[in-house]
Amino acid sequence: MSERWLSVEEIAEYLGVSKDTVYAWIRGRDMPAHRIGRLWKFKAQEVDEWVKSGGATGSKDDGSKK
Repeated sequence: MSERWLSVEEIAEYLGVSKDTVYAWIRGRDMPAHRIGRLWKFKAQEVDEWVKSGGATGSKDDGSKK
């Protein structure tokens, strides 16, 4: 059976971050996300690999205000 698609809310909870952070990572850090209509969907395995490769860290703009 294949892994189910996760919503923004679910992936944010899975990673322990806010939905705003997820949206910022999609925009500025190439977080693996798939647009289905108006919704963003995620595969946990793809996101895990992205995090392990350093995608959630680094110097790219994360959308936060400083």
